[in-house]
Amino acid sequence: MAHSMIRRRQEAERQRDNAYEITLRRVFAAARPAPDFGRALDEARAGLAGQAIRDGAMWRPKLKTRDPGRLRLAAARHLYARYPVGTHLEVIWMSDDGIDPAEQRLRRRWYATVARGDSLYKAGASEWMSRKEVHAFLNAPDGLDFEQAFWFAIARGMGADATAFRVARSKIAFTPRSQINFWRDAARLFTSQAAGTEEIDDLADYLAARLRADASYSLKGRTLASLRRASDEWHRDVAAIARIEAMQRRQTAFASQVPVGRWAGAGLPDWSWRPPGEEAKARREEYAMVQLTSASDLVAESRAMHHCVWTYAEKCIAGYASIWSLRLKSGKSVSRLLTVELDRRHRAVQVRGFGNRVATSEENRVLDRWAKANGVWRL
Repeated sequence: MAHSMIRRRQEAERQRDNAYEITLRRVFAAARPAPDFGRALDEARAGLAGQAIRDGAMWRPKLKTRDPGRLRLAAARHLYARYPVGTHLEVIWMSDDGIDPAEQRLRRRWYATVARGDSLYKAGASEWMSRKEVHAFLNAPDGLDFEQAFWFAIARGMGADATAFRVARSKIAFTPRSQINFWRDAARLFTSQAAGTEEIDDLADYLAARLRADASYSLKGRTLASLRRASDEWHRDVAAIARIEAMQRRQTAFASQVPVGRWAGAGLPDWSWRPPGEEAKARREEYAMVQLTSASDLVAESRAMHHCVWTYAEKCIAGYASIWSLRLKSGKSVSRLLTVELDRRHRAVQVRGFGNRVATSEENRVLDRWAKANGVWRL
């Protein structure tokens, strides 16, 4: 009993001590560290040696903020600014998260150049913009970041402010500057047809995919209507591939063995055959039978052949079927002739050409040769 009372007394003392410490912390708050002005100056000078118009030692800031970004901006204004500069140029001092180091240096150099009152065009902007576009960039409206101001300036020379705003706020603003000639053509097409921002975003996704697949892809001779059709088809293909990959993810055991979007397929090799004859040799003809073992291949076959073979993906993923494409190579050109479905016992259960047409007699002879060489049974 006595021992219990002692423990209660000790616990009460600990509670009183804790309450006292809390009161002390509330009354005597810990001193906040002073703003680090020296560090801000060092960071503002980094990479810009010899460009300051004022001595950092003469900086007498009356700032209470401890935010590193605000301190860097204040230091940069002291070191370089003779004239006011747009927010889209100043923001690089506030934060450079996610920006490549070379791009960080470029934007800081551009800030220093403009703040001193020097020519941005002569300082390197001429690589991407005309004098008129540089002027539009320097006078970009508030609310645009650096990339948006850059593309607003380019689009401003092609149309009115409203059209330029739509381009600036689209995904074009996030495209690599190394591809500026291509995207300048795209912006010109979109501004001439007054496309909306959402449509520009959809078309930009399609065009970026085309560029990744073919770096020489060009907009020459293309219209907004033709791009819309191609973009719609591409978005439908992307949706179909996503549905196929979702099917595969549901089969967790399989998905752990093969990357999502692909499947093992039938245990048969791809096959090719060169027909005899001087004419075929002169045309460098070669028949090829290729197994389709990915979502993108299956959707591309379905799109090219105008049939619904992509819907067979679930059977392929489960191992109940395999899909093959018969193609004719002639020099550098390749033509798709037939799509063939094999069941799990390697029996050809479906053979269809473009638009679900039946195979020609010549195509059947090639199929027979392939089937005989690979142990495929034709029903």
